[in-house]
Parts: sequence; C-alpha cells; structure tokens
Amino acid sequence: MRKAASILLLLFAFTIPWEYSLDLGGVLGNAARIAGLLALVAAVPAVLQAGRMRTPGAFWWFTLALFLWFCCTYFWTIDPVTTLARIRGYFQEMMIVWLVWEFVDTPTDLRALLRATVAGSWVLALLTLAAFSSPQAIAEGQIRFAAYGQDPNEVARFLDLGFPLAALLVNCERRWPPRLLALGFFPLGLVAVLLTASREGFLAAIIGIAGSVVLLTQGRARRVVAAVFVLPPFLGALWFVVPAATLARLATIPAQLQSGDLNERFNIWSAGWRAFTHAPLLGTGAGSFVAAARLSPIDTAHNTVLSIVVCGGLCALLLAGILFMLAVLYVFRCHGPLRIALITSLSVWALTSLAATVEENRTTWLLLAMIAVAGRLAADDPVGLDGCFASRPLLPATAQWLVSNPSTPLIL
Repeated sequence: MRKAASILLLLFAFTIPWEYSLDLGGVLGNAARIAGLLALVAAVPAVLQAGRMRTPGAFWWFTLALFLWFCCTYFWTIDPVTTLARIRGYFQEMMIVWLVWEFVDTPTDLRALLRATVAGSWVLALLTLAAFSSPQAIAEGQIRFAAYGQDPNEVARFLDLGFPLAALLVNCERRWPPRLLALGFFPLGLVAVLLTASREGFLAAIIGIAGSVVLLTQGRARRVVAAVFVLPPFLGALWFVVPAATLARLATIPAQLQSGDLNERFNIWSAGWRAFTHAPLLGTGAGSFVAAARLSPIDTAHNTVLSIVVCGGLCALLLAGILFMLAVLYVFRCHGPLRIALITSLSVWALTSLAATVEENRTTWLLLAMIAVAGRLAADDPVGLDGCFASRPLLPATAQWLVSNPSTPLIL
C-alpha cells in the first residue's frame, strides 16, 4: 500500500503544474485535485497498515498551525461562504506537505519527485505552445498565450520554478532519457514563458535561468563554450517565433517599474492596506481579501504577504514568516548543486510572491515540501543526499574518451 501511495504522490506532483487545463467540474474538479485525493486515499491506509507515522518536523507543525489558524478565522470572517471554500482549498494544498514528508523516504525518492515536477512543467509548456498555434489565437491576433484554463502569469511562474529543478536533473541523472527530458525543458520552457508575455514571469525567468547557468557551467569550461555558440542562433529563433506584440509588452517592464503603478497593482495594495488596518491582529477571514478591500470579484491581492496579513492578520503572517525562514534554513543545510537549485527556486518563488498571491497554489506547497524533505535528508543521510545529487559528466565515459581522442578509429 505504501508503494501505491508513493506512485500516486508522483502522479499528483506531475499534474500540479497543468492542473487547471483538465477540469472535470462538479465534485471531481481539476486533475491535481483528483490525483491528490487518490494519493490521500492510498496514504491513510498505508500509514494505518504500518502502524506508525513519520515523526513530524518543525515545518510540518507550523504548516498545521497555519491551517488551523485559517480555520479559526471562520468564527470572525466578514465573508463566511468564501472563507469556508478557502479552508477546503487550504486543506487540499497544505496536505501536500504531509504527503511529501511521509512518503519521500530517500534521496532517490526526492529525485523521482523532481522528475515528476519537471515532466508536469513539460506538459504545461506544450499546452501553452498549443494555445499559441491554435486557429482561434491566430484569428483573434492574441499577444498573450497560456495553456487552456490557466492564467498567463501563473503559467510563467510555474515554468520559472522548473528551470533550476531541470538544471539539477541535467547535472545528476545517470541515465539519458531523464537527462534529455530535463535538458529539453530549457528551450521549450523559455519560449512558453515569453509567449505568456508575463512581465513578472520574465523577470523571474531571468533569475531561474541565471541559477541554472551557474549549475550547468560551474567548473565546466566546455559547457560555457558550447553555450556561447548555441545561444545566438537560439535567440535569433526566438525573435522570429515570438510575436512582435508579445515582445513589445515585455519591453514595457522598465516603464512599469518607473511609473510605480505596476499595472494598477499599487491601487490594489493601497486598498489592502486600508483593510488590514481594520483588523490587524486577527484578520478578516481566510479568502476575504476582495471583500475586505472592496475590490472587484475578479481581483486578487497581487501580493502574498498582503493577502496573508489581511486575511489572517499578524498572527498568520508570523506563522507564514516562520515557515519561510525554516525553508531558508533547510536550503542551507544542503550542499553542492542541490543547494544552488533550491536557492534559485526559492528566489524565483519569493520574487513572484511580490506581485502574485501564491500561498493559494499547490505549486507553492509542493516546492516548500520538497525543500523541507531535502533539509531532513541533509540531516539524516547527508552522504546519500550529496551522492544522489552530485554532478555527473554530461557525456558517458566512452563518449568523453572519443571526444578527447578524435583520431582514434572506431571498431565496428
């Protein structure tokens, strides 16, 4: 039963990046919700069968405390219906922390979870390219593209988180199929990010790609030379593939930063701050930001800290801040390529959280859960963790020897 729960957890991680592109509606909901419920249904009997549960860590306890605090806000919320729905959503999202903590036993399991996440990001990128090439998009002259059912900004954010994880797999995989899967994500993912025309996503992509370049080229002069030759034709291809109007929207980033308006986000933040001053300690109730700030129903806080502090007050912000600090601590417990990849991913997440409400996304809790497990493994099995994620040659030993000795004849 435990094996089945582990496999379903990998399926769950695979569906999270593109979850809204397959929504059955009604009771079932989207793909990640279905996969998550299946994983939970298998996980509970597996734990009961074993007769024990893995000892909870600090991150586990503070995640539970944050969830329970949001549950308590139901007693004083200004929008009970929305709060109740948001509490159900938080349960589905925060249960990821327990599932990953319980069923990721070894460094190999963690690497398998990273593979599933990058594979899911592949699907999201392909769906975005499909939207770009659809007859409807061509007929309407769209300049922003995203996978069906997804928001362009969220698509860009999810893809950005995949870059450092893919670079880590390129470095540490022993076999070629998963290594090629990870390597191929870079051109595909970058094109998809550009097609979303998400300005915050583009800035986060710069951080994600920069960290990935450090991972892939650290101590490897040949890879640097290869990148110098590959990059110009790739950039030239992007110029012809990505619509000019899409690139023009991305070019407005400096103007948006200078104006300080950030596409009317400043007005939303001002309204959120006023809502916070009315209930600074306890908040106005989980999911009640729009009602408290008196915004349009289609709006969001566009800032994770502001969303948490308005809905849950300073108490919720304290718990969320502790979770973030624990994540930073766990990242620095790790070493080598794994540390670089996790630092990059957490930096991408932190940047996007400034202009988006990401505490409500499964991707956030999957990333934080993987970081927490990496920290646990760094303490319990540091040698195994370092060995699993150690950098390996890009070419097999035979191929490297042939590259170094091109004049040697091959015997067929």
